[in-house]
Amino acid sequence: MSETVRGVIARGKGAPVELVDIVIPDPGPHDVVVRVQACGVCHTDLHYREGGINDEFPFLLGHEAAGVVETVGSAVTHVAAGDFVVLNWRAICGECRACQRGRPWYCFDSSNASRKMTLTDGTELSPALGIGAFADKTLVHERQCTKVAPGTDPAVAGLLGCGVMAGIGAAMNTGNVSRGDTVAVIGCGGVGDAAIVGARLAGARTIIAIDRDARKLEWAKDFGATDTIDASTEDVVERIQELTGGFGADVVIEAVGRPETWKQAFYGRDLAGTVVLVGVPTPDMTLEMPLIDLFSRGGALKSSWYGDCLPERDFPMLIDLYRQGRLPLERFVSERIALDEVEKAFHAMHTGDVLRSVVVW
Repeated sequence: MSETVRGVIARGKGAPVELVDIVIPDPGPHDVVVRVQACGVCHTDLHYREGGINDEFPFLLGHEAAGVVETVGSAVTHVAAGDFVVLNWRAICGECRACQRGRPWYCFDSSNASRKMTLTDGTELSPALGIGAFADKTLVHERQCTKVAPGTDPAVAGLLGCGVMAGIGAAMNTGNVSRGDTVAVIGCGGVGDAAIVGARLAGARTIIAIDRDARKLEWAKDFGATDTIDASTEDVVERIQELTGGFGADVVIEAVGRPETWKQAFYGRDLAGTVVLVGVPTPDMTLEMPLIDLFSRGGALKSSWYGDCLPERDFPMLIDLYRQGRLPLERFVSERIALDEVEKAFHAMHTGDVLRSVVVW
């Protein structure tokens, strides 16, 4: 039986978000209804509101979430009612060409709920990243639910649903940071700081944090950066080279998503170093540089989608590290807010006052 709950929507490009009633339909055979307990406010949600993803308004925002499975469809076997889960927006299908070739983190056919959530007048909603979790409850595919240790703080666990996983995975999965490596991270918001944490977990000996905001550089040191560069006053490439014996970093992680910072990453790496782009550019951005520079350097230029993660493998492992006191996930939670404060959280994001605002129920 369908039910009506509260949800935060973006009705049009750039318009303030609205808290409205939405309708959750009966789950399809492989769908589940999740009672949301916490959901982080991510830059991707702001991109949706600003029309930076697509124009399929109205959007039901929110995707970085944890909660409890409440109702399951008739054919669901992956989870059961009562399971504590983190929602993920890449539900591995196991059958597409990427999955069949042993590269499931590139899955081309991620699963979503078979039925649409709507406004009370029947208008279909586009859930952000196929999740839509700024709502009391949401409808997702069973594979979008990853079971983790019950009793974990939902505000902390939900962070793995996007930004923190993207950053940790950019270092450990995409960048393949290993013991003794030198790593530079450009952009020290939530994703960048998570990349610093990932580099530290992987055993990097030098971790250089780069930003224009002195507060963010201090936060980066708390997460494990050994050195900092103030990009507003220092030449980023020169300073990276100075801090790495004149060679450049083995791995440079670009967590901003702009052409100028990507170029800093490219020229700040070692001759055969790796560049990882995890910052999300907008569709209008372009990159122009001499082709000879690309030819003259070895190494690798990579983009990192969701930290190239496998939710079933990575989420439980990272939660275990958190519960052991080895992964400071709680430090990413700057504030806990109510569902009607999402617009305010977007403003705090613009001013750089928070790493993560987290809506809690």
